Amino acid sequence: MYDVTIIGGGPAGLSAALLLGRCMRKIILFDSGEYRNSWSDAMHAYLTRDGINPRKFLNVAHLDLEKYDFELKQKEIIGARCAGGFFEVTDSDQKVYLSRKLLLATGIRDRWPQIPGIEPFNGKSVHHCPYCDGWEHKNTALGAYGKNRDAVGSSLSLKTWSSDVTLFTDGTRRLRTADIQVLERNKVKIVTAAIERVEGEGTRLQRVILKGGASVACDAIFFTTGQDQKTDLGQQLSCDFTSKGVIRTYHQQQTNVPGLYVAGDAARDMQLVIVAAAEGTKAGVMINKELQEEFRL
Repeated sequence: MYDVTIIGGGPAGLSAALLLGRCMRKIILFDSGEYRNSWSDAMHAYLTRDGINPRKFLNVAHLDLEKYDFELKQKEIIGARCAGGFFEVTDSDQKVYLSRKLLLATGIRDRWPQIPGIEPFNGKSVHHCPYCDGWEHKNTALGAYGKNRDAVGSSLSLKTWSSDVTLFTDGTRRLRTADIQVLERNKVKIVTAAIERVEGEGTRLQRVILKGGASVACDAIFFTTGQDQKTDLGQQLSCDFTSKGVIRTYHQQQTNVPGLYVAGDAARDMQLVIVAAAEGTKAGVMINKELQEEFRL
């Protein structure tokens, strides 16, 4: 029996494990080895670690945790349920683990644009977050990609990093008159033609080729194409979800299920690494407080 099971080995899960380890809790953490930023060579906006390779970041975090009562399993959890006041999780080998508390830090999965030729640029010059990667492409030709009206907001946001921004709607033409007016006022170019492919050199995007052969210079694309929960564990545990498809959390990362917490991208739309880590720490504090109360005479 563990005090806490943590599912997810990214910044949220590891931060929670660090805090709970320092509280002398018996912890088991499951890491599937699949990460949202696995395409990327660097993570940003994390104080003291700006620009660090994500894999190096994880290695440093694991070293930090070595001195604590912390068990790491490189396993995928495929099942979870609350049984008799305890949490029961099942790994991909059908082995079952019991704990008093459960933290989901499973993250989300981006729907990457399905454009021919884009894969070499994923995480290098095609990104989902300008706060994470916009500075590296500052003052270059930037593209905002999204069908219909999805990328109107992100195209305007990209003006922070460059005066040269193009909105690509890839064959969809559902912009409203008000959208077009605000885009034109802010000098965002609008391209509604379908995209044939993208081209570049190595991992550096250079141009977007439209159906019919026209070419648009573009050094980086930031996409708004949606995302999904990485696992269905939230549904299995009967969590409440928001209209945005993330697990609803209440005071300090608690869910509607007693003893169950969620931290990181699975629960929030402010999806930054440093925010995920902070939420993991908040969840760890509240989990420890619950355990203190339950063991108190």
